[in-house]
Amino acid sequence: MTPVPDARKRRTAPRLLWQTVSYHGVMLLFAAIFLLPFFWMTISAFKTKAQIFADHITWFPNPIQWQNVVTLVTRDDFPFVRQFMNSVFYAGSVALAICFSCSLAAYSFGCLRWRGRNFVFILTVCALLLPGIATFLPTYIGWSKLGFNGTYVPLIAPALFGDAFFIFMLRQFFLGVPRELLDAARLDGASEFRIWWQIVMPQVRTALIIVGLFAIVYTWNEFFGPLIYLQKKEDFPLSVGLFTFQSGRSKEWPLAMAGAFFTALPMVVLFLFTQRLFRQGLNSRSLK
Repeated sequence: MTPVPDARKRRTAPRLLWQTVSYHGVMLLFAAIFLLPFFWMTISAFKTKAQIFADHITWFPNPIQWQNVVTLVTRDDFPFVRQFMNSVFYAGSVALAICFSCSLAAYSFGCLRWRGRNFVFILTVCALLLPGIATFLPTYIGWSKLGFNGTYVPLIAPALFGDAFFIFMLRQFFLGVPRELLDAARLDGASEFRIWWQIVMPQVRTALIIVGLFAIVYTWNEFFGPLIYLQKKEDFPLSVGLFTFQSGRSKEWPLAMAGAFFTALPMVVLFLFTQRLFRQGLNSRSLK
């Protein structure tokens, strides 16, 4: 006599297979929808203007216009390489400043005991409810009075004062650090700064990488701040430089598409190499 569990497995196996195929099919469909604009931008970067606006759709450039890349990096009216390095400097500086300032604040909220800590933390979280545009005008006037307009100081310096979202995120990881480890370090005479740097920071390394990656992606695509504070074309990051080039009279769409492709490519490569850290950091609150 055939056991009942074996018969039940035979009945449910086709159903599970159909559910798996359906699930992956839907996911592939949505992935294709989201990747289609990026694919169209990529192939347009290696086409001529006539091929881009042809009556019939060509899914692959024929022939491939490698000259678009050479023209992109040698144009005098579009300093692509200079603006690319500006974006690297801007994003990297903000990420380092955010990791430094937010980790200090999160260490205070998560690992130290002081009167009014919870109240101050609530005020910090409430800062998330305040839209940035509401404080932009007085901030802009303040930097103008200090004479820093036209530089990267107004764009990088605020990161040294922390960010409410990243402070909240890091605090959740800092709460997972064993308090016995901190108390033992204090008994040995270690200062709070040394405990933060040598004991706590290695424990939350994954969280710091996640915060740095979020800061890089946000800053790399930041448009409004650099557009307002920077005036010279040579000082623009790619987010602003590409817009000013595309909005010119020439409307050179192949070069604009090539610039957009090489602007998006670093973030795609960065995500491909760090997606494991994203999953690890978002699925766990702390490291053992």
